[in-house]
Amino acid sequence: MYAIFEDGGKQYKVNEGDTLLLETREMPEGEKTLTLDQVLMIGEGAEAKIGQPWVSGASVSATILQDLKTPKVVGAKFKRRKGYRRIFGHRQQMLRVRIDKINA
Repeated sequence: MYAIFEDGGKQYKVNEGDTLLLETREMPEGEKTLTLDQVLMIGEGAEAKIGQPWVSGASVSATILQDLKTPKVVGAKFKRRKGYRRIFGHRQQMLRVRIDKINA
């Protein structure tokens, strides 16, 4: 059984035991579990439940494994013959989580 949920403006398809990267969020200190309740679809085949927009009573439970930064993405602006050059970079904060249970 799998679930499709929405988090941070993105949709993720997960099974129990999967690990994935989610965007960092404000959480209480020492919190190690996450409950994602914006479930769009749960199940598979004929038993699938599709929400409008979310499945009522469904949630996905996850454990936080690691708080990390992604590799740096570098961009540049350049104007020829003007002596203008600007280089910028960005590192996104992410959470690595493991999906523990899909609650229907």
